[in-house]
Amino acid sequence: MADEPLVLGIETSCDETGVGVVRGTTLLADAIASSVDEHARFGGVVPEVASRAHLEAMVPAIERALKEAGVTARDLDGIAVTAGPGLAGALLVGVSAAKAYAYALGKPLYGVNHLASHICVDQLEHGPLPEPTMALLVSGGHSSLLLAPDITADVRPMGATIDDAAGEAFDKIARVLNLGFPGGPVIDRLAKEGDPEAIAFPRGLTGPRDPAYDFSFSGLKTAVARWIEAKRNAGEDVPVRDVAASFQEAVVDVLTRKAVRACKDEGVDHLMIGGGVAANSRLRAMAEERCERAGIRLRVPRPKLCTDNGAMVAALGAEMVARNRPASDWELSADSSLPVTDPHVPGDHHHGHVHDHDHVHEISKDNLYS
Repeated sequence: MADEPLVLGIETSCDETGVGVVRGTTLLADAIASSVDEHARFGGVVPEVASRAHLEAMVPAIERALKEAGVTARDLDGIAVTAGPGLAGALLVGVSAAKAYAYALGKPLYGVNHLASHICVDQLEHGPLPEPTMALLVSGGHSSLLLAPDITADVRPMGATIDDAAGEAFDKIARVLNLGFPGGPVIDRLAKEGDPEAIAFPRGLTGPRDPAYDFSFSGLKTAVARWIEAKRNAGEDVPVRDVAASFQEAVVDVLTRKAVRACKDEGVDHLMIGGGVAANSRLRAMAEERCERAGIRLRVPRPKLCTDNGAMVAALGAEMVARNRPASDWELSADSSLPVTDPHVPGDHHHGHVHDHDHVHEISKDNLYS
């Protein structure tokens, strides 16, 4: 147990300040401060508001996570941080904090990919990831199908959303129905009391000529909004529960159908689902049904680990340490559009930075925490 890497992870890609502590594949602490209430009145995430909130929450969240884990900062084997993708200003707060802590403590720094982290978090729930892993990631910013032969070094995009991510569609339909923000949880709740077959909303990109693994939700979003508008214009009541259920069914149907198809096509016998929308109860139920029928094992972390959190970043950081992946260097910067094909941002060791790195660590060990 003690020889497994102990890593602190920092996640600030959007509106959650997440700090997690992981030893190997064991979750020791998961501290989250959310600024979602501060964005609710704007009906969406405001980048400047998010960045300011991260700044205020960062140090308390790190201290809380270390305390909860029962470890000190000096015990750590490394510090991992989401370097992208995400909101540039928000990412910068996390990356700056991670650098400061790593520098002060003389620990290696790992800038990791937000999406790869969402996949890796499942190790904390169901043990080491199979290789390759097929993952369906669905969140406010992303809907992607990814094949990961090695989560630390080789992640391949199979398909992605070409317009709105699934989470964005939930938020927008919730707004049209005056249900507030964020839309996912409230639509999930109302849909349970509605009829998913009440209204036949379109299934995007499911025709024979359409890309097999790509997603599109903007047509669905428009169709639902128009349907609601037509009802209101005719002076009729909008059956909110039926609309929620039928809309949710259309999203979940397409997501699960394409994910199962990708597994079959690639000969992968299990599917991992992650990201904020993976907390949706209908998505979990339908995925389970379809996977069972196809003989595919389904792995979905508990809802708290699906939404953005620091534990997922720590999980991927621990895997980087365990597999001896190169650490990032002090030039690490936030990259709002970091491609999923880069699970982490290794240091550029060709310019002699590696010496600076060691030198810095020597100085810091003497001066700062002595």
